[in-house]
Amino acid sequence: MSRERVVDAALEFIDANGLPGLTMRRLGEQLGVEAMALYRYIPSKEELLDAVVESLVAQVRADDVVLDAPRDGWQDFLQRLAHGVRRTALTHPKAFPLVASRPPEAPWLRPPLRSLDWVETFLAGLVEEGFTDEAAVEAYRAYTSFLLGHLLLEVAVHGADLGPLDVLDDETGEPGASRHPTVSRLRGPLSEDRSAVEFEEALEALLDRLTITRNEHLAD
Repeated sequence: MSRERVVDAALEFIDANGLPGLTMRRLGEQLGVEAMALYRYIPSKEELLDAVVESLVAQVRADDVVLDAPRDGWQDFLQRLAHGVRRTALTHPKAFPLVASRPPEAPWLRPPLRSLDWVETFLAGLVEEGFTDEAAVEAYRAYTSFLLGHLLLEVAVHGADLGPLDVLDDETGEPGASRHPTVSRLRGPLSEDRSAVEFEEALEALLDRLTITRNEHLAD
């Protein structure tokens, strides 16, 4: 028995049975031990769920296609990351909503890229490719909105339970500046709530695209 084995078993349980059915007792039964034996490795169910999120994030990092920094331009960098997140979501559709609701750190960041390491990779990569700080933050917002909206709808088709999502309270502490300098520098604009504006902008973009499609069909 080990912490890794318990977390892997929890992910397997969620994949098979869904998140609502997960309890420490049922997980213990799956592992052939009493529930109390699990607390030696995972102090609480809350920590167990956070560990499952960490496992999912690690799977994205381990994806063969995903890069740690742009290599062939920022578009290729973001396409690879999007496909990596999607593969993880579709591999574990019933667990993926945890990425949206239970980040292990800095809940003021946006899902599904709520790992400080991943946000640092994302922002620093775009800045290196010539993005201003403001443009990098806007790209992060638009990119995460697209990914989360699309993937939550997609995993729902595969049996994911999307609600109610158990969102953690915001943290007041600053992320480690030494390990995540770009995230630290941009925390102010990253923590601004622009949900309503982004919804309107996304809706306008959708309507513009549909207008083009409509006009193209009318011209045929």
